[in-house]
Amino acid sequence: MNTRSLGRSGLQVSPICLGGNVFGWTVDEAMSFRLLDAWVDSGMNFVDTADVYSRWVPGHAGGESETIIGKWLRQTGKRHRIVLATKVGKPMGDHDKGLSAAYVKRAVDASLKRLKTDFIDLYQSHDDDAETPLEETMSAFAELIQAGKVRAIGASNFTAPRLALALETSARLGVPRYESLQPLYNLVERESYESELENFCRDNGLGVINFYALASGFLTGKYRSAADLKKSVRGGGAGKYLNERGLAILAALDSVAQMIGATPAQVALAWQAARPGITAPIASATNPEQLAELVGAARLQLDTPSIELIDRVSRPVDA
Repeated sequence: MNTRSLGRSGLQVSPICLGGNVFGWTVDEAMSFRLLDAWVDSGMNFVDTADVYSRWVPGHAGGESETIIGKWLRQTGKRHRIVLATKVGKPMGDHDKGLSAAYVKRAVDASLKRLKTDFIDLYQSHDDDAETPLEETMSAFAELIQAGKVRAIGASNFTAPRLALALETSARLGVPRYESLQPLYNLVERESYESELENFCRDNGLGVINFYALASGFLTGKYRSAADLKKSVRGGGAGKYLNERGLAILAALDSVAQMIGATPAQVALAWQAARPGITAPIASATNPEQLAELVGAARLQLDTPSIELIDRVSRPVDA
């Protein structure tokens, strides 16, 4: 499997990133282990999670995904075979949130303990924290890198102006900068990334690992009517895409997929991976069949007419 450079971090990652949000939520520990084994055995290496996964589930406290990954790493000894990304900043308790130096240092140790590893390859700010000075946050991350707990840092859910200010702050302080951005981006939600963030990331050499790459499963083609939304626990999130534009995008994906012997999900991911500036779309899997689909997407090369067709029907309305 060919790898890609993640910004200027020195990390080399597979062209699709496996999302760990489902581990401990819709996927139990045993299946999570199967999926992680299959991922690395297929030549893929990039895995993304967060400390907050899956705190939204009744009875969960957060850390469930990291804990499962950590157990897998301890039992299999495959730490050297993955590029491990996790995130900090989402609320984990009344006072456990944000990007203050004290909390970041406390949170990274908690993540390392759950992940059963000595270091995190990519540690990301899960949300911007306007209440904490960027000088404080970036200096804290620098200390983590200096201590060997983190190899590189990234941002998620940042606006272009705030990301620019973060890079300026790092340069002024002479400390490591954010090397990647994790934005919302997929074929049905293109505008927020393409309008400001895309050119900024390309101009500044930032890697981009976009989340919701399959739009809550909508781009798999599983949800084509209101009745289909009951097919899974995540189906409700796909309902907002059931409109004329969304169905036109599915039709284009169907057409290309049929022509090349692929699935709509694979075509959707391959289109994103082929877009200049995108390093690795993030997608999750709940069974081996879905995981094999992701691996196939990483190997899929779309021709120019296919890319142009999908681009045309999915172009934002205001573009």
